[in-house]
Amino acid sequence: MQSVNWLAIILAAVAMFGLGAVWYSPVLFLNQWVKAAGLEIDYAKRGNFALILGTSFALTLVLAILLAFFIAGPAVSLGFALAASLAAGLGFATLSMGIIALFERRPAAYTAINGGYITAGFLLMGLILGLWR
Repeated sequence: MQSVNWLAIILAAVAMFGLGAVWYSPVLFLNQWVKAAGLEIDYAKRGNFALILGTSFALTLVLAILLAFFIAGPAVSLGFALAASLAAGLGFATLSMGIIALFERRPAAYTAINGGYITAGFLLMGLILGLWR
């Protein structure tokens, strides 16, 4: 089994999670995302927000761990790390999300906003993991 940099994994997860805080904020896509997803902006109506945030971070950490092991190895270049991250974010996650969104009759903006975040987040994690071995 390849060794990984656990501090880089934690930083990668924190970075993707932080990107999500900006991505889904009024500064970027909050209003468009709420409309496309059919959600309420009022967090009190959306469940236990602390639990949602905690679980989201835990899942993001698992994604960072999986990506780190996928791109582990001394011969792996930064280019490969970024290409693998793009394949994971855009190729696997976003396209799968797009298929589900089609059956759920979600607008294209739903897939574009969520898939854009996933793709950008994976690229950010891949950059961190690729640079900090």
